Amino acid sequence: MRLLCALVLKPAMDDLAGPFVAETSTPLAFDYDSAGAIGKRIRAGEPCEVVVAQKHLLESLQGEGRIAAGSIVPLARSGVAVAVRAGATKPKIETADDLKRTLLAARAVAYPDPSLGHASGIHFMVVVERLGIGPAVAAKSVAMKGSLIEYADEGGDADLAITQPMEILAAPGYDLAAWFPPELQDAEKFTWAAGIAAGTRQPQAAEALIRFLASAAAAAVIEAKGMTPVGR
Repeated sequence: MRLLCALVLKPAMDDLAGPFVAETSTPLAFDYDSAGAIGKRIRAGEPCEVVVAQKHLLESLQGEGRIAAGSIVPLARSGVAVAVRAGATKPKIETADDLKRTLLAARAVAYPDPSLGHASGIHFMVVVERLGIGPAVAAKSVAMKGSLIEYADEGGDADLAITQPMEILAAPGYDLAAWFPPELQDAEKFTWAAGIAAGTRQPQAAEALIRFLASAAAAAVIEAKGMTPVGR
């Protein structure tokens, strides 16, 4: 069974795939990409059975007849956070002004490339413009093509990285410093969900997978990896 899944959820999905396959004997094939790219791929007619992405994106696709009606199940809530190099002093980030000072003081800031459809990078661009520091951040920014995990594995060494906590907790060489303050988050855009692709050839297996991803056992894994399961 083929899934298109947002890259940020890879740390949790990698741990959940094994138990699901063991329980159901249904092979899984994950294809990870940015949320924005997944939307484009589904709209281009790419076949799959299950899509895991932002809830609002799945709802748009459902309205277009590309996600089966009534199949969307919210899984977890996330947000955008700041990472520092492992062992570095964690800045105090409780307010918008705290975040502004932290970003301006940084040598280099890495964040997911918004032009590739990465939700965290898109949101970060909105935040820096709101803070009035867009040009200053652009002058020292590093747009990551993939995840922070990949960036760190490839030797990336920006002193600050901006992405979702699930990526930060799994990235070698980085520590989670703080979430963005509540007034700089977007709960709607960072609610993640699963839905069944319209025309799937494996509807029963797709339904079983989504039930599993919404189970208490899966919620414990999702929470340990850095997101808040829906309902908690």
